[in-house]
Amino acid sequence: MENPHAERQAVLLERIVKNTSKCTEMILELNHCLEEILRANSGVKTAADLATKYRKNVQYNLEATVGAVAASEGVRLEGQEDGSGAQR
Repeated sequence: MENPHAERQAVLLERIVKNTSKCTEMILELNHCLEEILRANSGVKTAADLATKYRKNVQYNLEATVGAVAASEGVRLEGQEDGSGAQR
């Protein structure tokens, strides 16, 4: 005697396999599109990396300059204090 649910199960299984196959195709297409987007954006990424490095370099040099100016003004102020009261 044949299983009464076998035909229905076979139809459902066929639908599952068909939908899984379609899903796999869509995922492959999506991966392909993402690879194209990544290739197209590689120039933007390079520009963003350069801008970030430039900003960090500017910040470093600005801090170094401010520190050097503060140090030189501190030396100049000390020298002025010593020299201003020494008029004879």
